[in-house]
Amino acid sequence: MRHAVQISGILGVAVVAPLLACLWPAAERPPGMALAGAGEDDTGEARIVRYHGVRVPVPAGWTVHRLDRDPSRCVRYDRHAVYLGRPGPQPDCPARVVGRTEVVHVQPLDGRPGAGMGPDASSRTVVRGNRLASFTVRPSTGQETRLALPEAGVAITGVYGTDPGLLQWLLRGTRLDQGGPAAPPRGHRPADPDPPTDPEDDPSFTLPPLIGPSGPDGENGENGDDGAETKAESAWAAGKGFDTCTAPSLASMRAWRPSFKITNIYIGGAARGCAQPNLTRNWVRQVRGMGYRITPTYVGLQAPCGTRPQRFTPGNAASKGRKAAVDAARRARALGIPAHRPIYFDMEAYRGNASCRKAVLRFVNGWVKQLKGENYKPCLYSSAASGIRDVGRATGIHRPGCVWFANWDGRARLYGDPYLPDHWWTPHRRIKQYRGGHRERHGGVTLNIDSNIVDGSVY
Repeated sequence: MRHAVQISGILGVAVVAPLLACLWPAAERPPGMALAGAGEDDTGEARIVRYHGVRVPVPAGWTVHRLDRDPSRCVRYDRHAVYLGRPGPQPDCPARVVGRTEVVHVQPLDGRPGAGMGPDASSRTVVRGNRLASFTVRPSTGQETRLALPEAGVAITGVYGTDPGLLQWLLRGTRLDQGGPAAPPRGHRPADPDPPTDPEDDPSFTLPPLIGPSGPDGENGENGDDGAETKAESAWAAGKGFDTCTAPSLASMRAWRPSFKITNIYIGGAARGCAQPNLTRNWVRQVRGMGYRITPTYVGLQAPCGTRPQRFTPGNAASKGRKAAVDAARRARALGIPAHRPIYFDMEAYRGNASCRKAVLRFVNGWVKQLKGENYKPCLYSSAASGIRDVGRATGIHRPGCVWFANWDGRARLYGDPYLPDHWWTPHRRIKQYRGGHRERHGGVTLNIDSNIVDGSVY
């Protein structure tokens, strides 16, 4: 492979992809994705794209987005794409994107918030002879990997759908330019690798045993609030809220503050569909300082009978629910969200048989028990007609202490819902998403949002 890089410097970029197709070992190519037709356009066959001293192979049919030319472009994880550059301050994202596939995002490494680093990042040298040939994408609860590449002055984020194989092929196929490594940005100092970013990456990690249901309704029913949470100041809020796929810019949040009191953030998970370039500890601190209350939400694996490819199974539902809780707590801590605050699990709507519903209940039971063990308050977002109804009717499980239910009937009413009896999750433990994705304009700023009415647990 190094020969292809050397020859391309002599013969020009036009020969790179044909040479790669000939010289790339067959075992390293993903099935059905031959390289052909070098170029940097956004359509056509597979090619090589260049950005800040690196070359990234792009499989046929993938789209390339250059964010410096299109700063409002939303970095979405549900479509095959390569994103180059730093997102603009206010990406134009849909209100909701759930699910992901293979995506690569390359952007400058300069230490700024949103520059591709975060809880999953590790700053380390993985280049061997101008290539990342030794880099391994480990399966993880979050189904993503992030690395700093100081040799080229870039950070790379990669996500995958169900199998990390294609993402690993793309990253191992990434090359530094022939001219040699770029000088690291001024002030950058390579650091030691971070500790494992996922329980499955750490061979010494073991989950505590899952304790079966016991005790009065306050422990095993919907009134099972953490005692420390009930003592916390302002553990709940009431008013108008909104949620959107990616955290808006601070300027947008200021513009919208007179109209809304509560906002949502998607802190992670295998099915989180949008990148979060604005979401940092500083963002959380400043938005709270504006007077907002926040509902941290984790979008993990979905029901076996759901429509997203990221799913748990009836056999692993309990363990996946617990691992999701561990990862969600880690991400909440990284954002500065204190203990005993709520974290909502996003379980999208599903339709299935009894086996699927039982798997959902095992997952939720594992999520609730483990998140309590992590000292956070376990909550649940789902459709009123599926996840919320099934969990509310269930017996013998540890139910979440608060819910956020979706019923897009257009009515900003928390009670009188046909799927939720009024005595479930009351008082101050309900949020209703009553309208799906649409655009609203406040303070001169337009966002694509879902609308919520809140009388429930918040940070």
